[in-house]
Amino acid sequence: MSVLTLIRHGQASFFDANYDQLSALGEQQASALGTYWARRGMTFDDVYCGPKVRQRRSAELAISAGREMGLACPEPVVLNELDEYDLKGLIGSLMPELCRRDTEFAAALERFLRSEGQERLGSFRPMFEPLLHHWQSATAADPNLESWPAFRARVHGVIRHLQEAKGNGRRVALFTSGGFIGSAAQLALAAPDRTALELHWRLRNTSLTEFVFTRARFSLDTFNGVPHLDDPALLTYV
Repeated sequence: MSVLTLIRHGQASFFDANYDQLSALGEQQASALGTYWARRGMTFDDVYCGPKVRQRRSAELAISAGREMGLACPEPVVLNELDEYDLKGLIGSLMPELCRRDTEFAAALERFLRSEGQERLGSFRPMFEPLLHHWQSATAADPNLESWPAFRARVHGVIRHLQEAKGNGRRVALFTSGGFIGSAAQLALAAPDRTALELHWRLRNTSLTEFVFTRARFSLDTFNGVPHLDDPALLTYV
């Protein structure tokens, strides 16, 4: 059997105007992962990362740290299919519509927009979770937004491609984001769609979620592990 390791990117810059960049802590998390792999002698046949800066930078730092300790690791290949769900589309297309339809959501959005500091972080999920559920249950297609079925099919397509590739006993690493990992876990568990979103909220930055697979089987082995983050100060979710 082959092993697939999905890595969520390091902490991004949640409070900055440009979210899509690693924070200083996020860079530390990614480097710690590479050091951990080197100490364990972990090697991979293939490494891929999504196109976002936070995904690519996480892969670069982890591999660089591993190589500094003598770990042989292939150069990461950017794969657009490893991207997160369409955050800009959700905000630009669905958010105004949901505000008009749902006064509770509009109030939650207002609280988020007025909040600052740690309060802003705490008010994010109560606002964003209903938006994700609305996206997942939407029946009408929006040309400006990747739908939930299209996103799910994209995730499953990557996994199917790996399953159909030649060679047994391979180890593959994918640097991606929480939504992709949650959807992959949902597939392995044959769980309802809502499970993908529930799982993705729990994913820590640079956490490891592992699957074992063959052409006919795709099974969840471990979920959301952070053995490389032995300092509680390094445990983050954004």
